[in-house]
Amino acid sequence: MTGWAVRGIGMGLINAVVRLLLGAAVSMWPLSGSALRWVAYALVILVIVVWAGIDGVRDRRNHPDPDDGQDLTMVWLKAAVVAGLLAGLLSWIIDFFVDFSLGQNGLIFELTSGAAFTILTIFVVATIAVFVGRLIVNRDAKKKLATSDADRAHDRELVNAGSAERAESSRGTRSQAEQTRSEPTRSEPQWAAEHGEADTEVFSAVDADGKPRLDKRGNRHGTADGS
Repeated sequence: MTGWAVRGIGMGLINAVVRLLLGAAVSMWPLSGSALRWVAYALVILVIVVWAGIDGVRDRRNHPDPDDGQDLTMVWLKAAVVAGLLAGLLSWIIDFFVDFSLGQNGLIFELTSGAAFTILTIFVVATIAVFVGRLIVNRDAKKKLATSDADRAHDRELVNAGSAERAESSRGTRSQAEQTRSEPTRSEPQWAAEHGEADTEVFSAVDADGKPRLDKRGNRHGTADGS
């Protein structure tokens, strides 16, 4: 049995049962008939909202892409037609077997005007409930996606920060090494202490035969005073 048939038969039975309970309640409290009718109508709407809302939530979870989702509008339209006709027929039949009245409407009225009101109620409420159910799932999915993106962005920032610190540290190490290599090595001559304190004696020049060499004035070479 297809989905629209299940929903149509289910909503038709629910409408018939609610009308039966409403008739019994009105027969017991005739002065509260108006309030009881509104309560019965709200109960039917609540069932439609829950059922159609679950359909919308389930469909969006199974098909995140809206183009791949099920056409729940047509499903609930067919279900509303079946429910309206079935509820009118069952209410007309039940009215023959109970001591109280379910509205004293004829079969033609139940299958036309009464069924039209039921069809409109089920279809409009179900369409809104399906839309709201899908909207709830979309919002939850966006929240999860935003949270996941934020977590990934945070992790990416931590990774980038660590890479930047390592790159800066490596750059500093390379510059320090290059600076060390570029500095010239200066070697200062190391002189012994005794060299600084030793006397320096200047010897006069001599000839090949060992005799002192004299200048034009007759003084020895190498001394200012000729000594």
